[in-house]
Amino acid sequence: MKSKNFLHYAVVTLKGMAMGAADVVPGVSGGTIAFISGIYEELITSINNIEPSLLKVWKKDGFKVFWQKLNGNFLSALFLGIAISILSLAKFISWLLVNEAILLWSFFFGLVVASIFFVGKAIEKWNLATIVVLLMGAALAYYITILPPNENVESLPFLFLSGALAVCAMILPGISGAFILVLLGSYKTILDAVHERNIQIIATVGLGAIFGLLSFAKLLKWMFNHYKNITLALLTGFILGSLNKIWPWKEVLETRTFGDKIITVKEQNVSPLAFDGDAQITYALVAAIIGFSLIFILERTASKK
Repeated sequence: MKSKNFLHYAVVTLKGMAMGAADVVPGVSGGTIAFISGIYEELITSINNIEPSLLKVWKKDGFKVFWQKLNGNFLSALFLGIAISILSLAKFISWLLVNEAILLWSFFFGLVVASIFFVGKAIEKWNLATIVVLLMGAALAYYITILPPNENVESLPFLFLSGALAVCAMILPGISGAFILVLLGSYKTILDAVHERNIQIIATVGLGAIFGLLSFAKLLKWMFNHYKNITLALLTGFILGSLNKIWPWKEVLETRTFGDKIITVKEQNVSPLAFDGDAQITYALVAAIIGFSLIFILERTASKK
């Protein structure tokens, strides 16, 4: 395998920052960014490599071999970028959500529309099965975006399940992990636990997330190895169905306050011409075109490597 230099991992860190920024936006998945930036399969494979047998490798062959099998340089560079983004860009993204929501959603809408073409292009063979799976994925993702949220739940087994499902959603293109927590009714409980340093709840959710991440990564890896076209069709459908959630012009019907955060839990899409306020149509189109173009710039850059 060709060794990768510092510049390669610096780019991986930048992609991690993009994933972190996307995860801050409710309704946008970091998994989508991972896919369109060309690191999705490597991410799934690397997560899939995390298993108890690695400790035996470390003991028998040393840390260097262990680190290589783990793909440690890639994972550390990626998660460093995600952490940097959450700690630094999160406030800026949150500010945009409050003050320039239409432009931010327009940028992501253009980006996600382009990603549908990008991911769909990777499907090598189109047939009835891939089309049906794509439509099923789109319908499922759309259905998730219109589900009503549950009331707050504090059961530890349910919180374990919430952590597992949220992290699975987080690595699936098109589905937001934070939005899943709101739907399950676990968001406030987990947020309060973080503020109050409730170790029991934090540990329960964390263990659920680890379980979900490791088990789901194995499923995705198996699907890519055995049914790649079907898997790509399903992921393309997820991204397509998520467009409902990130349409820039919305009418807010219901919000909930979680500590100092206000989360929209019910809304409906409206035409920009019927939007109550400044629709910023021209600027929104420019933002969408920038987001759309960014995907093809990334693809062209990747193809030159």
